Amino acid sequence: MRVLFLGGTGVLSAACARELAGAGVDLTLVTRGRSALRPPPEGVRTVTADVREPGELVSGDFDVVVNFIGYSPQDVELDLARFAGRTGQYVFVSTGSVYARPASWLPITESSARRDNGYEYARQKLRCEERLESAWHHEGFPATIVRAAHVYDEGVLPTLAGWTAIARLRAGKPVVVHGDGTSLWNLMHASDFARGLAGLLGDRRVLGESVHVTSDEVLTWDAIHEELARAAGVRPRIVHRSSEDIGREIEWMGEVLRLDFRHSVLYDNSKLKRLVPGFASRVPFARGAREILRWFDSDPSRQRLDPELDAAFDRLVGDRDG
Repeated sequence: MRVLFLGGTGVLSAACARELAGAGVDLTLVTRGRSALRPPPEGVRTVTADVREPGELVSGDFDVVVNFIGYSPQDVELDLARFAGRTGQYVFVSTGSVYARPASWLPITESSARRDNGYEYARQKLRCEERLESAWHHEGFPATIVRAAHVYDEGVLPTLAGWTAIARLRAGKPVVVHGDGTSLWNLMHASDFARGLAGLLGDRRVLGESVHVTSDEVLTWDAIHEELARAAGVRPRIVHRSSEDIGREIEWMGEVLRLDFRHSVLYDNSKLKRLVPGFASRVPFARGAREILRWFDSDPSRQRLDPELDAAFDRLVGDRDG
């Protein structure tokens, strides 16, 4: 296949680029520049450009175009103009955040209700999906929507507090977890996402379809913090506070918790497994957490504590510390 990626240095796109390069796919990446953290694989063609600028990015036709960095309907309109008649499949990477929160039933399937949930990121992604669905139905544009959930690699700590949570644990201070820590969440290693996405490329059965590429592993938020603590070599110490209490101290975090993270999320992956026989996640979070800590510990300059966030957690812990 001749494949074009819009993006190529992010968590998702870099892992997918490595997966396709390893399979010998003729791959071109369009990025704004090279990344020291996630450089393009050897042998992959790269084009430096801003995909949000009007005009042609690269000449020729492609079997598949994958957009990892489409965040607004304007981005989609540019691609409709660029790639109509030039590709056999256009894959838009969306998000599981477009599913209604809380879900009417679990597990979530591709036909579950969608809603923006008052969350601007989800609102924009949903509008992109709706435009592509219209383009498929009325213009024959060969769109496929792939929804990712919470994907991480070794360079990403999958908590809102980032390294500050690890620093607190190693200092013997508790971390703050929303609610009672038992809401269910989905984490997926980027290498697993890449294998799932790769199996959908060039498959005409998914034109006009949506597929979520998510993990089978079910984790509570307490379990996520406990695995990170173990990987950091310390005993986990957790204090629970409501999403509303957290939001009063840390406004931006409260919004994400209230609109998204506090709701339990489970996915039914049977559609993906029908389309990509044999697919299963290979990297459990216990292993992923160890990879993350090895990466951060290998270079102390990566370990950036946020003093304001740390102080806010101290206030939230209050007399519960100890």
